Amino acid sequence: MTPQLQQAIRLLQLSTLDLQQEIHQALETNPMLELIEHNEDEDRGYEEEKNSEFEKLKSDINESGSNSTTSNTKDNEEWQDQIPNDLAVDSNWDDIYPNSYSSGSGFDSEGIDFESRNSAVDTLQDHLMWQLNLTPMSDQDEAIALAIIDAIDANGMLTTDIESIHSGFDPELEIEEDEIVAVLHRIQQFDPIGVGYRDLAECLLIQLNQMEAPEKQQLIQNAKLIIKEYLPLLGNRDYTQLMRRTRLKEPELRETIAIIESLDPRPGANISPPSTSYIVPDVIVTKQTDTGKWKVELNPDTAPKIRINNSYAALVKRADSSDDNNYLRDNLQEARWFIKSLQSRNETLMKVATRIVEHQKGFLEYGEEAMKPLVLHDIAEAVEMHESTISRVTTQKYMHTPRGIFELKYFFSSHVSTKGGGECSSTAIRAIIKKLIAAENARKPLSDSKITELLENKGINVARRTIAKYRESLSIPPSNERKRLVD
Repeated sequence: MTPQLQQAIRLLQLSTLDLQQEIHQALETNPMLELIEHNEDEDRGYEEEKNSEFEKLKSDINESGSNSTTSNTKDNEEWQDQIPNDLAVDSNWDDIYPNSYSSGSGFDSEGIDFESRNSAVDTLQDHLMWQLNLTPMSDQDEAIALAIIDAIDANGMLTTDIESIHSGFDPELEIEEDEIVAVLHRIQQFDPIGVGYRDLAECLLIQLNQMEAPEKQQLIQNAKLIIKEYLPLLGNRDYTQLMRRTRLKEPELRETIAIIESLDPRPGANISPPSTSYIVPDVIVTKQTDTGKWKVELNPDTAPKIRINNSYAALVKRADSSDDNNYLRDNLQEARWFIKSLQSRNETLMKVATRIVEHQKGFLEYGEEAMKPLVLHDIAEAVEMHESTISRVTTQKYMHTPRGIFELKYFFSSHVSTKGGGECSSTAIRAIIKKLIAAENARKPLSDSKITELLENKGINVARRTIAKYRESLSIPPSNERKRLVD
C-alpha cells in the first residue's frame, strides 16, 4: 500500500477524540497546515461591521468638535477628583473602583465548581488512611491496620485471610492473630460501614448492627437470623422454605427482605466511582418536520477545520532544489495528503451512515422491536466498498438520534427466520424478551422455555439456549433469581 493509502486507512479507523489529537499533532509538526478559527463569511461580516462603526465614530467626533473635547476634559477632571490620595490598609480595590465586569456579562465565577473539576478522586485506601490518622492507636496496632487496609479491594472486601496477614509480620514483634482480628473490627467501623468484610454475611451483619430503628428491632433480628442461617435460601429466592424454617408470615418476611435489600453488599464501591467517559457523536440524525424525512449530517464539532497556509505555500519554488525548499515542498505534499485523507474519511462515514439510516428507519420510528437484520456485507454492497472498510468506519463511531446515541455497530445484527418466511433481527428479539420479562408476574417469572413458546406464538423460531444467551447479554438473571414477594 502507498503511504497515502495507509494514512487514509489509519484516519478512517480513529475515534473522534483520537482524530482530534492526530489533527493537533499535524498542525504542530507541519507548518503548511493552519487552523480555520472562524468562518470566512463571518470574518468578512465582522470586518465590514467594524469598519462601519469606525466611520460612524469618526463622523461623530468631527461633528462634536471642540465642545466634545471640552466636555471630555471636564469629565476626566471630575473623575480624577474622586480618586483618594491614599487607601486604607484594610480596604478592597472593588470598594473604591467599580469592577468592569458586571453581573450580566455572562461570567459567573460562583457557578463554576473549580474544586470538583480539578480535584483528584480519592481511592478507598486514601479514605481509610485519612480515618486511620484520626484514630488513636498504638504503633503496633497502626502497623496492623496498614497491612489490613492494603489488603482491602475497591469494593471494601478483605482479600487476604488473617493467617496470611499474621505471617507477614516479623516474629520478633510477637503479634497474635487475635490482635489482628481486633484491629480489623475497628476498621470495619470506619466509613463506609462494613468495609474490611471477609464474606457477604459479615458485611451485612456489620451494617445491621449499626441500624438504629427501635420500631424495626424485630425485623432487624429476623434479618440477622436469615443472614446467619439461611442466606443460601435467600439467594435462591426459596421463600417457601424460608417461611417454613424461620416461622415467619409472608408480610413479615417481605418487610425483613426489604431491610436486607437496603444494605450495601459492596460498601467501598461508592467511595471512588469509575470515571465518566464522554462520547462525541460523529453523525447527527434528525427528522425534518415539514417533509417527514430523516436527515443525516456530520457533526461539525468533531474535528477542527484545517487548510493549507497560502503564505507558506507561496514560498515553494519549482526549480529550487535547496534543503529549505525541499523541506517546504515535502510538507506541502504531506499537508495535501492529510487534508485529502480527512475528506475521504468524512465522505465514507457519510455514505455508510446514510445507508444505515435508510435501512433502519423502522428503528428510528418505532424502537428496537422494529430493528431489521443488517450485516456488513449489505452496506458494503450498497456503497461499493470492502467489508473491512465498513468495519473500520463503524468501529468507535457514534450516531446521535432522537432515541439516543448509538455506536454504528449497534445497527448491525444477525437474523432469525420467522414462520412467514421473513427475518427478525437479534436486536428486535432482545427487545421483545426484555418487554416480556418487564411485564411478567413477579411471583411466577417466565422461564426460558416459556419465553421460547411465546416467541413461537409470534412466529419467531428461536431455540431455548438462544433465549438464554440473549437474556444473559441483557444482564437479566434466570427465572428463579427474578422471583419476588409482592403484595
